[in-house]
Amino acid sequence: MGNEQTPQPPSGSAAPYRSAGHEASIVGTAHTWFLDRIGGLWALCTHRPISLYAASVLRIGYGLLYLIFLIREFPHRDEIWGPGSPWTPALARELFDQTGWSSVLILSDSRPYFELCYLMAVLTSTLFMLGWRTRVMSVLFAVVVTSFHARAIFMTDGGDNLILLMALYLVLTACGRRWSLDARRNRLKAARSGNAPEPVRSFQSQQFHDARVTLTTVMHNCGILVIAAQVCFLYGSAGLYKIQGPTWGGGTALHYALNLELFQPWPALSHLVDQFPMVIAIASYVTVLLQVAFPFVLFGRLKYPVLTVLLGMHIGIAVLLGLPLFSGAMIVADAVFLPDRFYAFLPHLWRRAAQRTGMCRPAPGRTAGSGVPSQGRPGVPGSGQRAVPAQKDTTPATGLVSGQS
Repeated sequence: MGNEQTPQPPSGSAAPYRSAGHEASIVGTAHTWFLDRIGGLWALCTHRPISLYAASVLRIGYGLLYLIFLIREFPHRDEIWGPGSPWTPALARELFDQTGWSSVLILSDSRPYFELCYLMAVLTSTLFMLGWRTRVMSVLFAVVVTSFHARAIFMTDGGDNLILLMALYLVLTACGRRWSLDARRNRLKAARSGNAPEPVRSFQSQQFHDARVTLTTVMHNCGILVIAAQVCFLYGSAGLYKIQGPTWGGGTALHYALNLELFQPWPALSHLVDQFPMVIAIASYVTVLLQVAFPFVLFGRLKYPVLTVLLGMHIGIAVLLGLPLFSGAMIVADAVFLPDRFYAFLPHLWRRAAQRTGMCRPAPGRTAGSGVPSQGRPGVPGSGQRAVPAQKDTTPATGLVSGQS
């Protein structure tokens, strides 16, 4: 009797239960992780606008670039876009029938109409750069860039292709929330109103207001993400195309580019640089490496030295190859990957430098700060702000991606 033992169930019978429980836990963990990622992506798109300063830099940069482009080509405007162009309005209309392009410049063949369009293009670029009525000006700027690009699609050097794409994308963004006349007007309006209570809205009016704010935020965030994806695709595809070429693999591509007479604004400088074949080979390999690796270094600190090297590369292209419009467009596009705290710190850094050099003195009673706008979303309790209309931006300044270094 004392030697009897309690019968144990076969070990194999419990294994299926443990295996099923383990698989259920894995499935539950994966489901939770997936829902968290979806929720984070939804919050990124709808909760607050991202990269407001970067969008403003793109607005200022492309508006200024196109303004300089129009002023520079003012003496040659008739040969490029006007009625006296070799690419006549009749040829342009024939091409538009085949490609689907359109341009306001071919609505009339008269010279006064063309001069008026050119003047309006200069005025639109200026107001868009300054951020006056930015929503309307962004649409007009896109129409101007599209019209001038389509009218002389075979007459320009191709540097305005990227400006055309960015002009269309910027229509979706809230690029006038920072560093603009609109932002200044909203600050003055908020200062005049002080702590006056906001008018009470009806339920339907409040719902419409919230839907409009959410829709504006989603459009802005999607526009910024599309701009970032466009730049990544541009760099990645350029690097992959270069890999397929034997001259880039051999490190001699820049040598041939420097000896093209069409791209020699200063031949003596081009010949001087061409005397250092080792430097040319290293620059060729570094260019291909950075362009291929660019989309993969955007979520860490490695992006800062990469962007710095790309900045030097574009400056070299502008000086050595005589393509300032293309180089400027790429430099401005790279600015979308810098976080907003970088741009918000620039005015503070400028004030400190000015105070050290004696250019200006700090205002009495003004406390030092980083210049970063106050955080919080309108209407959210605990944000430290009262609810304001949608035109006043009280959303935080963040980077392109949350968690961006």
